[in-house]
Amino acid sequence: MATGKADSPDLRASALFDVSHLTAVVTGGATGIGLMMTQALQANGAKVYITGRRKEVLDQTVKLYSTGPGQIIALPGDVSQKSEAIRLAREIEDREPRGIHLLVNNAGIARDNDTKYSSNGQPDMSDPKAVSEHFLGSQEEQWRETMQTNVAGVYFMSMAFLPLLAAGRDATPGYTSQVVNVSSISGAMKGPSAGQPAYAASKAAATHVSRMLATLYKDVGVRVNVVAPGIFPSEMTAGASGADNKSALDIKSTNPAGRTGTDTDMAATILFLAGRGGLFYNGQIVYPDGGTTLIQPAVNN
Repeated sequence: MATGKADSPDLRASALFDVSHLTAVVTGGATGIGLMMTQALQANGAKVYITGRRKEVLDQTVKLYSTGPGQIIALPGDVSQKSEAIRLAREIEDREPRGIHLLVNNAGIARDNDTKYSSNGQPDMSDPKAVSEHFLGSQEEQWRETMQTNVAGVYFMSMAFLPLLAAGRDATPGYTSQVVNVSSISGAMKGPSAGQPAYAASKAAATHVSRMLATLYKDVGVRVNVVAPGIFPSEMTAGASGADNKSALDIKSTNPAGRTGTDTDMAATILFLAGRGGLFYNGQIVYPDGGTTLIQPAVNN
C-alpha cells in the first residue's frame, strides 16, 4: 500500500507495471496483436505460453523473441475446440501446479471472404437489391467458423483455465489473476466492419461473453477485462506476416491519432492491465483505437 510519501516506491512505473512475477498464456501469441502482447510480457520478465495451430510459427516466435529476461514457450493447440481447451489447461496444470496469473484470449479469425469490401467492392447502399445480393454472399459455414473461434473459443478457454487462474491468485498474495479477451472495435461499431458482418457480430458477442464471465467469476476473485483494438498490423489486417512473424500495413488512417496501432500501443495496454497498477480494473473494455470510436457511429458502452 502506498505510504503517501513523495518518493513512495509503490508509485514508480517499475512497481505499477511490473509483470516479472506472472505466468501467462496467450492464444494466437505467435503473430499480430498476440505477439505484441507476448513480447511485452516476456521483455518484462514474465513466463509466457503461446498457443496456435501452426507449430512452425510458434517455434519461430520462440526462436526470435524468447530472449529474456522472461521466457516464451510454444504449446500447439486449436482453441476453437472445447476438447483442446481442456487439454491445454491440463497440460499447463502439469507444468505449472501453482497456477497462472493471466490468460489472454487473443486468437481470432475473419471469414467474411465473400462480402468484405476490400476484395469484393461495396454495393450501392441506396439500392436494396444490391445490398441484399451482396450480403447474401455470406456463407453459413463462414458464420459458424467465425463464431466457433471468436466466441465459443473464448468461453471454453476461460472456463477451462479458471481453476489455474484461481490457483495463481492464491499463490501470489496481493495479486488477482485475470482473463483478458481481445475483441475489436468492430464489435462496437454500428456498421458492418467494411463488409464483414460475421466478424463484427462475433466480436460484439465476445465482448458480451466477457461481461458475463466477469460477473460469473466475481465470487472466485478472478478478473475479466476486454481489449477492443482498432487497426493494428496483423495477418488478419495485412494478409500475411514476414519471416519475423510481423506484419506491415500501408493504409491511410482517418482516426484522430492519424495512424494505425503499433507494438508499443499494445505493449502499454497489456502491461497496464496485467501489472499491479491495473488490479482495480474488472469487467472493463479498453479501446486502443486511436479515437476511431469517436468519429464513427458506435454503440453506447
